[in-house]
Amino acid sequence: MKKAFVHIRGDIFGGLTAGIVALPLALAFGVSSGLGPTAGLYGAIFLSFFAALLGGTNTQISGPTAPMTAVSMVIISTLIAANDGSVQKALPIILAVFMLAGLMQVGLGFLKLGKYIRYIPYPVVSGFMTAIGLIILITQLLPVLGYYAKEDTAYVDTFKPQAEAIILGNILDEEAGEGLLVLEDFSETLARGGAITEHQILEESQTLAAKAASGVLGALRVLPSALKNTSWIELLLALGTIIIIYGFKRITTAVPSTLVALVVMTGVAILFVPDYRPITAIPQGFPIPKWEVFTELSLVQLTPYFFTALTLSLLGAIDSLLTSVVADNMTKTRHRPNKELIGQGVGNSISALFGGIPGAGATIRTVVNINSGGKTRISGMIAGLVLLLILLLFSSAASTIPAAVLAGILVTVGIGVMDYKGLRAIPSLPRDIKIGKLGISSEVVVMLVVMVLSTFWNLVYAVGIGLIMASLMFMKKIGDLTATQSKVSTGAKEKLWEDETAYEELKSDKIAIKHINGPLFFGSTDGFSRLSKRIPSAAEIVLFRLDRMEYIDQSGLYAIEDLLVDLSKDNKTVYLIHLPKQPRYMMERIRLVPRLVPAENIFEELSDFLTHIKSLKK
Repeated sequence: MKKAFVHIRGDIFGGLTAGIVALPLALAFGVSSGLGPTAGLYGAIFLSFFAALLGGTNTQISGPTAPMTAVSMVIISTLIAANDGSVQKALPIILAVFMLAGLMQVGLGFLKLGKYIRYIPYPVVSGFMTAIGLIILITQLLPVLGYYAKEDTAYVDTFKPQAEAIILGNILDEEAGEGLLVLEDFSETLARGGAITEHQILEESQTLAAKAASGVLGALRVLPSALKNTSWIELLLALGTIIIIYGFKRITTAVPSTLVALVVMTGVAILFVPDYRPITAIPQGFPIPKWEVFTELSLVQLTPYFFTALTLSLLGAIDSLLTSVVADNMTKTRHRPNKELIGQGVGNSISALFGGIPGAGATIRTVVNINSGGKTRISGMIAGLVLLLILLLFSSAASTIPAAVLAGILVTVGIGVMDYKGLRAIPSLPRDIKIGKLGISSEVVVMLVVMVLSTFWNLVYAVGIGLIMASLMFMKKIGDLTATQSKVSTGAKEKLWEDETAYEELKSDKIAIKHINGPLFFGSTDGFSRLSKRIPSAAEIVLFRLDRMEYIDQSGLYAIEDLLVDLSKDNKTVYLIHLPKQPRYMMERIRLVPRLVPAENIFEELSDFLTHIKSLKK
């Protein structure tokens, strides 16, 4: 404990600076998610504190991030739509999904799976990150223009027939549940229908309009209306925010330009724009737990969202551990990935309990912390406490922030989060897929598929499809490579390995040599089977060189078994040279050794095999 306080001055300054930087982003991400600025602030407070306290990266600052918010936004809008457009009705299941994702991260840490996160292919990550940027940019077009679908009278009116049908349907459902609905008498239905007010119809129409305008496709759908009904005051506030964020960086980076933009443009709005639109009011006082997560839900209701929570937890794990690597490079330390996942999971679970959105390790805030002197986990805890102090003392002031200013901040986040490195590499990557006369890189295909599906369809499914595509393409490439490099040598007709050329005995047509270069798995068994058929009938001995076959799976195992059975029927004797540990274990498990290849026919060195052959001739 004493050692932890050696760097206390740097930790205090680092945590204070990181907390201030986190404030505008937390508010903006909360608004973007659909749960409001309070949810973003709560997420930043609890995740920052508990991830630092229990995590495995000393200098990491955690909180809502662009990727996590984009996925959360999709989950939130989907669940709100499934609950009649009511945020309050959907809130328990939304927070339960977020809590489950956090618990899954804890599970990943205890299962020590943190080290495997790095195997996510780069094209999948690249396509996903670019999609996140596009989603943020497109969805923020409406608030930048000052357009809110539920306030567009002409647009809302188009939903009135549907709203009336929904309200009437709800009445019929209520009557059916109460046993009042009978075909012979609709008097009760008519009475209740007559009691429907214009205000009820308007509220339902506004809910439907907001739902239709949500997400990327919804934003694009109403963009023409938004352009016609642009609020120039809101647009100027957003543009001013963007200009300050990019322009102030050219003057100095000592003060965060995002914070400067937030303060300056909020001041401008308060002083000169009396009718600007502020963000949703932030409640004062310490956050209160949302116990309805436990009291109003059952495990059965949560089951359909298991995969959604898993995807969110994996994304948070990747996001956090990538930031941990950045912190390691800056501080010359090593993070503990499994402990970091546990800390992130606990932080996200507690955040969800209090109504916060999930997050991960935040690269920019972590870099700010390190550059400001942060050395230990105390800095991350202080960042969380700074945000809590702002909530308790200055929530009323924070509630005056213009919505357009947060939209402008998010625009710069969307521009910054896109993977320009991956986009720039598109023309230069090898074009290994031919479409007519045109060629394209398989990795570019994966990146573009993930990007397009994530942007216009479903983030969760897009990542899954991208992983499957990348895995299949990788297996095909390795399979083709293994098949191409594997040769069947028969006498002088085929090229021998360098250590084989010195032995005249191996140049005999009576001996066929099968080289296996690389793993033998389900992606390469087809090529292996074709190559094995080239073993000439004149050969009496078949020698398998397995030095480079470090791995074999069940498909490869049975492919070898089929070959050995065929060779046995042809009365050919099989020898194995340098059989690696894992393939030997697998072959012994299903008794290929000694059933089809006796143990005495397996040699460690080629010279031992030749000595054996000479002894047979005597």
